[in-house]
Amino acid sequence: MPDPTWVIGAGGLLGRGVLAELKSRGHEVLTSSIPWNDPAAAKDALAESAVALRSLADGRPWVIAWCAGAGVTGTSQAELDSELEVFQSALDSFGEVLCGPDAAPGRMFLASSAGGVYAGSSAPPYTEESPTQPLAPYGFAKLAAEESAADFALKTGTRLVVGRAANLYGPGQNLAKPQGLISVFAKAHLTGQPVSVYVSLDTLRDYIFIEDAAELVTDCLERLSGEDIHDGQTVVKIIATQRADTIGAVIGACKTVFKRRPRIVLGASPFAKAQAHDLRFKSVVWPELDRRPFTPLAVGIDATVRDMQTLRNGLGQL
Repeated sequence: MPDPTWVIGAGGLLGRGVLAELKSRGHEVLTSSIPWNDPAAAKDALAESAVALRSLADGRPWVIAWCAGAGVTGTSQAELDSELEVFQSALDSFGEVLCGPDAAPGRMFLASSAGGVYAGSSAPPYTEESPTQPLAPYGFAKLAAEESAADFALKTGTRLVVGRAANLYGPGQNLAKPQGLISVFAKAHLTGQPVSVYVSLDTLRDYIFIEDAAELVTDCLERLSGEDIHDGQTVVKIIATQRADTIGAVIGACKTVFKRRPRIVLGASPFAKAQAHDLRFKSVVWPELDRRPFTPLAVGIDATVRDMQTLRNGLGQL
């Protein structure tokens, strides 16, 4: 039977996708309601859920998929610092509850941001070997979380994979967050509102459909069990299609799906300077995992807008 797994952030886009994929592969999956808006309560809830995972595992190897994270490029430093503090507290709890001389070995996935950590780097396409250079506090916070997780892995013998994800999109994306261009276009199509675009239309991004990303993340967790991976090791893996599209190409794909061109308003934003022009990726780590068909952009856009249409019909609004 697959190892029991705890998905943290199961209410978010990536977390829901990973949860569904793990269940489809027969994992016993633990989820927990974490009050992220109350840092003290979040720390307590994470510690309590670690105890629940230990009970579920009952001496077997355990798995944690950390898919949580509310920050975006424009998130304030104070909010990012609070998020990092909660993450570090969670790692401390994991070490105390799940790790020890008599504990079964563990594996962990940490969701990070490829766009955040490579935003200021030069010479794309970026690989796991490319130097990181964030342009915004968000990217620096992601690197800090990666470092904390790697320290935790080394100290506890946990096998860790850091997934630096490209632009995730698909059904269920949180429209309250200022991110997710494809979801913004889909919402604008249904509401008739124009979309403000703050970067040039030849800006390159790697858009990966959520189901593809979830499958790749789950494959990475399974790959951590390989005999060539040692306890305490950290592996960094880019989660991307390795195919970049311009915003202009996204608009064209939306036109194909919507049967009309999205209404675009070119504008300015103070956060535009933190957006790289070219974010192409090429993964050189576990490349065998990337040999898969990825969802075509138009197909993913169609699934996204259909999901929003269903939501709109059910709630009467978006």
